[in-house]
Amino acid sequence: MKSYKYDKIRNIALLGHGHSGKTTLTEAILYTLKQIKRMGKVEEGTTVSDFDKAEIEKGFSIGTSVIPVEWNNSKYNFIDTPGYFDFVGETFSSLRVAGGAVIMVDATSGIEVGTEKAWRYCEDRKLPRLIFINKMDKENIDYVKVIRELKDTFGKKVAPFAVPWGLGPDFKGFVNVVDLIAKEFKGDDCVETAVPDELEAKVSPIRDMLIEAVAESDESLMEKYFEGEAFTTQEIHDGLRKGVINNDIVPVLVGSATERIGLHTLLDMIFDYLPTPHDMYDGIYEGIHPDTEEGLTREVDEKGPLSALIFKTVVDPFVGKISLFKVYSGAMKKDMEVLNSTRDRVEKIGQVFLLRGKEQLEVDEILAGDIGATSKLQYSETGDTLCDKGKPIMYSGINYPKPCIFMAVEPKSKGDEEKIGQALHKLTEEDPTFVVERNKETHQLLIGGQGSIQLGVITNKLKNIFGVDVDLVDQKIAYRETIKGKATVQGKHKKQSGGSGQYGDVHIQFEPCDEDFIFEEKIFGGSVPKNYIPAVEKGLHECLDRGVLAGFPVVNLKATLLDGSYHAVDSSEMAFKMAASIAFKKGCNLAKPVLLEPIYSINIFIPESYMGDIMGDMNRRRGRVLGMEAAVVKGFQKVVAEAPLAEMFKYATELKSMTQSRGWFDMEFSRYEEIPTHLAEKIIAEAKKEE
Repeated sequence: MKSYKYDKIRNIALLGHGHSGKTTLTEAILYTLKQIKRMGKVEEGTTVSDFDKAEIEKGFSIGTSVIPVEWNNSKYNFIDTPGYFDFVGETFSSLRVAGGAVIMVDATSGIEVGTEKAWRYCEDRKLPRLIFINKMDKENIDYVKVIRELKDTFGKKVAPFAVPWGLGPDFKGFVNVVDLIAKEFKGDDCVETAVPDELEAKVSPIRDMLIEAVAESDESLMEKYFEGEAFTTQEIHDGLRKGVINNDIVPVLVGSATERIGLHTLLDMIFDYLPTPHDMYDGIYEGIHPDTEEGLTREVDEKGPLSALIFKTVVDPFVGKISLFKVYSGAMKKDMEVLNSTRDRVEKIGQVFLLRGKEQLEVDEILAGDIGATSKLQYSETGDTLCDKGKPIMYSGINYPKPCIFMAVEPKSKGDEEKIGQALHKLTEEDPTFVVERNKETHQLLIGGQGSIQLGVITNKLKNIFGVDVDLVDQKIAYRETIKGKATVQGKHKKQSGGSGQYGDVHIQFEPCDEDFIFEEKIFGGSVPKNYIPAVEKGLHECLDRGVLAGFPVVNLKATLLDGSYHAVDSSEMAFKMAASIAFKKGCNLAKPVLLEPIYSINIFIPESYMGDIMGDMNRRRGRVLGMEAAVVKGFQKVVAEAPLAEMFKYATELKSMTQSRGWFDMEFSRYEEIPTHLAEKIIAEAKKEE
């Protein structure tokens, strides 16, 4: 494939609910453009886009695939994103480099949760988009109902550009409302005719709405419209393009990916209405100097200094690490040295190539505005900037959602721990929404992500790619112990076994406090020599790691050394440490010890209609709703709550179930609180069983 300048490039993200037909659309386009000899099927695992073993097994997209094609002497980079919400990080990274989007809508289902989310992602980024109503050849299609739903949900900017010609099994094409041409599809052929008489009544009012939208795009056109003058075809196209790029118009097209109906029109409209890389942000992209943080800009121009952003990393067991990038300025060429300004490291670029699924198409260079790939970068990760060593710039990275579900990983075979750690590190490079943590207290290896499906895919990759079999189990909770009362006790350590003995004697008062641990001494008359007092404090410190109830760390404890005694010969630092330990156990047992659990602050974002369900569910989790406020997303509420971590392990899955996947949340540690007695007894009993 030859190199294309930015004015001939379109970078298009394919968005939509799972099974709306994104991958099938890319397959149909490749087949129609004769890039593949046979059109694969998702359910058979034979598509170009879904090539990963896990994708073939599960029958849906897990990772983003870039599918470059040539059309109309231009290059389109289709970025096929997963529809399942556990893999939303892939969508976020794709939208970071896309110039426009095609939102797929299943004609049999209408607007689904994935449609709403895709629209919201585009609105947040002011990304120009088209809507493609797919599967128009299926049974029981109500096109008017789907259009009405789209307008009611997304507003008046939704504008039908096509009227279907036949519905369901009789669907054979459509009328292009812009050009007033009827298109009938017969296999590879598209026959253009005049608008059939039976469709005139449907086409006329829709075209009137489009003409009005054209008039609103430009003041001079508005004057012409009010004077009753007809627009030229060029004026209509220019006005619509301006409206789409400004986000005032969202064209709606119809078709069938499986029957390859409407593909040529879709490709034409992407070229006509969606922006080139230079159309976005007036061709100027903002960054900072990596050292001074001074604001810098780069224009989309292949003659300028190189700057590029890595938006995806693929871990290939045979090739190694593959980095996909978008060039913002200059050109990425093979065998050049570049600066990773994010990490202040120099990288050597080997081969540069285009990725089409898993196929590598070698090229000499990737020009500004285009998307390409390279392999075996040493230091670079997703979100990093690569640039000219002499003219450094750093772009902002990619904002990913925080993990909302954590599970512990346990190897099925002993001795695999090190292998697991190395493999998981490689997988975090591939998917930045997936994190790995070692809990120092529970000694568990935790993996976190967006949902149980994502974590399941991670374990499958561990097995299939790295040969490591693991189990996922609930994480252990890092409980704490403290005291609620006050107690003064004696701790005496006396041992005589021939020769020098051991003698230490302390009187210590234990009471609650606000800090983790406070030690004071109020010794009068030298009953405990000053040189042994640090040993007493050290002995108490060592006891804090293991409380008297269930062996959990002790917090919020104040210990005051009041009195004691010593032996001129047998006393030692060790003896006083032992005496302090005895006093600790006695004192904590007498001072009303209690178990504490971690409480988390939670922000839950949900449509208003689910408010009652969410609040009731939070109460069942021993949580407290602290308040509500309007969220940034229209029609959503933000619920601020607190709940014990023990009740939140499966909340990510359950919130999706309660809100049909519309809701999401984030949470962070707040404090420790006392556990209700009946629950504490169970935890203590369980801890003693494990001893």
